[in-house]
Amino acid sequence: MTHSYVLTFSCDDEPGIVSAASTALLQLGCTITDAQHFDDQLTGRFFSRIQFDTVRADLEKSEVSAGLSPVLTSFDATWTVTSTDERMRVLIMASKLDHCLVDLLYRWRTGELPMDVVGIVSNHPREVYQNIDLGDLPFHHLPVTKDTKADQEAKLLGLVDEYRVDLVVLARYMQILSDDLSAKLAGRCINIHHSFLPGFKGAKPYHQAHARGVKLIGATAHYVTGDLDEGPIIIQDVEPVTHRDTPDQLVRKGRDIERRVLAAAVRHHLTGRVLTNGSTTVVFAD
Repeated sequence: MTHSYVLTFSCDDEPGIVSAASTALLQLGCTITDAQHFDDQLTGRFFSRIQFDTVRADLEKSEVSAGLSPVLTSFDATWTVTSTDERMRVLIMASKLDHCLVDLLYRWRTGELPMDVVGIVSNHPREVYQNIDLGDLPFHHLPVTKDTKADQEAKLLGLVDEYRVDLVVLARYMQILSDDLSAKLAGRCINIHHSFLPGFKGAKPYHQAHARGVKLIGATAHYVTGDLDEGPIIIQDVEPVTHRDTPDQLVRKGRDIERRVLAAAVRHHLTGRVLTNGSTTVVFAD
């Protein structure tokens, strides 16, 4: 049985990068099954995702990494090699709005999202989710107030370490993470928000949008940073609405968009398709 791996890397652009990486894989006895590259001519950076199978059944990831290291190091590349069999350990955080939580659990249970959900964290008690099948997933109620925020986030980081969490997903978790926590989770925390920000802040944004006659609604999934809702964008989607849509209909359509956008962003991250590029991202097609 052969193994399948994914190599992702970025470096300053120069001639011969693809040739060198491909030759190294050939010398290791690997067959490339998918390759996508992007040359950012504005920044001079090069990005690549290469998926490949091993011909030898005994070729392990450590040997693959050792074979690629001299080539990628020569380009001063930032790179990772992961097995397609590896599954990230994911912690989901939610508040009272449960549509994204339910959707993620469904996609996980059906195998659409290749991840291991290790627990759920909420600032509300488990009783809020009595209509949801959480199964035997560990549930952690971490209430938070202005005075207890530091302690609550310390407990959250403790769970991240305890469960060896690879990715934190804010499934409409309606609390702002501190700058310190955002920095500690950089590159491994995804959030979802409606597209009305920063135009319609606060309570009932869809009602505010309806009152202004908005004709397009949407959602944005992004990595969390200290800049509220301004982290590198992974994926966005929109849907047209008309004067016939009531505020409640806008809310319903908004929930649908938020679900599919968050799920798509999580899947892209899980499969190594997102590479950060400063304040933006390079997302390779699925």
